[in-house]
Amino acid sequence: MRLILLGLFCAISMSASAQWFTKHERFPQLPQVQDNSVSRFTKVEFRRNQKIRNKTVSRSEYDMDLAENFVMKTAQHNMRFRIYDLASYNFSDLARLYVQQNRFSEAKWYFLQSNFLSRQQNNDKLTINNLMNLASVKSDIGDFVLAQQDLFEARDMAAAHGWLIDLILVEKKLKSIQGSRITSARPELRYASNVIASQASVD
Repeated sequence: MRLILLGLFCAISMSASAQWFTKHERFPQLPQVQDNSVSRFTKVEFRRNQKIRNKTVSRSEYDMDLAENFVMKTAQHNMRFRIYDLASYNFSDLARLYVQQNRFSEAKWYFLQSNFLSRQQNNDKLTINNLMNLASVKSDIGDFVLAQQDLFEARDMAAAHGWLIDLILVEKKLKSIQGSRITSARPELRYASNVIASQASVD
């Protein structure tokens, strides 16, 4: 009886695994790529991919408004509970948002508020950073003399602490502002020389 059951099970298992005996078609092996350099790509495709990688996505006005509202509420909370060290950073962040939107008068006001709080908290690092940003805003407005005064103050503060990196950054900012002052003054000089020349020809 056992032999009969064993033979029956063997027959069933052989029929279930009948796919064992079917032949599968073998496909030819794919050729190996010999040239692994970038030269095998077309120049147009490479340039297009490079443009996509280098493309910067600008923040929308909606994102700016959300960020402004969030930072404003955080600053109000910190000012209400007299957490002035965090509020000074909040005002600085708000000012940077306004700079991105070219709202320079508001950015200037918030940098001044952040500077006032950072001085009270003896946070000289933030004060130097605020003075540099404030100088950039003032130079964008056209107040080059006041911008240089802020940078001179930031340079003296960095030199007093021995902060070499901040000192180098302030010097770079000072040179760029002096350069932009010269380039903005050139058209006025040309205009003045033209007026003088025209008056001389009339006389």
